[in-house]
Amino acid sequence: MGTMVTIHVAEPAARAAVDSAFQWFYQIEERCTRFDPNSELMQLTAQIGVPVEVSDILYQSVQFALMVAEESGGAFDPTVGHRMESSGFNREHRSGNFVRTPILPDSGVSYRDVLLDPVRKTITLRRPLLLDLGAVAKGLAIDTAARELQAVTENFTIDAGGDLYLAGHNPQSAPWSVGIRHPREDRRLIDTLFVSNQAVCTSGDYERGRHVIDARTGDPATSVASATVVAPSAMLADALATAAFVLGPVDGIDMLNRLGVEGLIITPELERYETPGLRG
Repeated sequence: MGTMVTIHVAEPAARAAVDSAFQWFYQIEERCTRFDPNSELMQLTAQIGVPVEVSDILYQSVQFALMVAEESGGAFDPTVGHRMESSGFNREHRSGNFVRTPILPDSGVSYRDVLLDPVRKTITLRRPLLLDLGAVAKGLAIDTAARELQAVTENFTIDAGGDLYLAGHNPQSAPWSVGIRHPREDRRLIDTLFVSNQAVCTSGDYERGRHVIDARTGDPATSVASATVVAPSAMLADALATAAFVLGPVDGIDMLNRLGVEGLIITPELERYETPGLRG
């Protein structure tokens, strides 16, 4: 997933659960990465027009990505993988090797070209395309790791490259404080949020790894500098942060309000837009 993962727990007895939680990041990346030709996702990419039975992990990731695509009117779209690759986002973070997918995707592909069979748990790609699950799979890994930890402890944090899940309370028995990075000034915060049993995820234009393409146009999204979403799950927060980034400040906040989650959007001019319930 190209990111450092940190887990903090207070109870020594939670050590085994922490080890199990970390393993989910490896398992989900092995299933869902587009940077490994042997991943389950890339094996799916090689099979066009036929139903492919997939693991629960991959099916859940794709199903959720398609749901967000529908809710965002296609602003978020997991079929942008080839556009990402063509734009230079094709370097595997561990080896440093460049990845080039051996397909010639049709122009105009969209999430509607991905068909799911919920009974057989199959995925059919109607046309040649490359899925990018980067805005979904990491959130799923955080949520799955959180479930491991919740069985043994109430208070913990998971930080996967700045995407967070914060359970319970901090050592002072208060909600966790989360600093939101200033999108234009290094080592400075633009805001601080206080959360408990929530995920906080941000999409920003200041990190190459968070490059966001507007699937409707094929061009980079430019109307937002950062979009932060607070939601019950990291998969939801991460995907909606990407969708809000693409939609822009007004439509992005409208979507978050409609879906009942909280968020903060900062424009390149440092204008602030936020949902009414962000401050509690």
